[in-house]
Amino acid sequence: MQQATFDTRGSRIRWTEVPGAEPARVYLHGLGAMSAVYHAHIAARPELAGRRSLFVDLPGHGTSDRPQDFGYTLEDHADAVAAALDAAGAVGAELIAHSMGGAVAVVLAHRRPDLVSRLVLTEANLDAFPPPTAGSSGIAAYGEDEFVEGGYARVLETVGPLWAATMRLADPRALHRSAVGLRTGSDPVMRTLLERLPIDRVFLQGEHSGELVGREDLEAAGVRVVTVPGAGHNVMFDNPDAFVAAVTGTG
Repeated sequence: MQQATFDTRGSRIRWTEVPGAEPARVYLHGLGAMSAVYHAHIAARPELAGRRSLFVDLPGHGTSDRPQDFGYTLEDHADAVAAALDAAGAVGAELIAHSMGGAVAVVLAHRRPDLVSRLVLTEANLDAFPPPTAGSSGIAAYGEDEFVEGGYARVLETVGPLWAATMRLADPRALHRSAVGLRTGSDPVMRTLLERLPIDRVFLQGEHSGELVGREDLEAAGVRVVTVPGAGHNVMFDNPDAFVAAVTGTG
């Protein structure tokens, strides 16, 4: 396990790493998740073998530290990931990012273009204030202390066993602030940043999630949008073959 300091108090962001050729592939998870759990089975596929792979846990999640005075905004998360990549010497990396991790990846690519050469985004959050059905909306609907003192336990009971398995490892206060930061979005908003980025960009949308809002505008800006058959929000679990093809650029 590797680690790097991401704030003035010495808090550490941590990742596990598989050695291989550059540029590295950096995997980022969604809200209440962990990178290795969602992506290790993908990186292990023969089509992706031989490349350096980093599975980064965002602050407040998984193995990373969870400082109580950290903001957990999208910019905060992006800067923490930048600290990890700087420490790892990973420049021009390909970011493979899911859900909230996709929003973080877009902000990171905007703030530190030297670190990112390509984005593969899976159902990334592109807009502020998503619909009430979004997971972040349910968490952010609580006040922070209300969530920590009881809402967290109630959410764990309702999200289902797979998401709860990793969400229970996230710090409740960090989880709430991350959800609020995700709903607030970046400035400019993530969709605008993504459309402006001058790098290769792929956006995966699960068929069962419905049509991607603003798809035509994204495609006009050069983003390759792929609707993945038989998949919902967790494309890497629902259709790993299509996910791998998108990462390799063959599908």
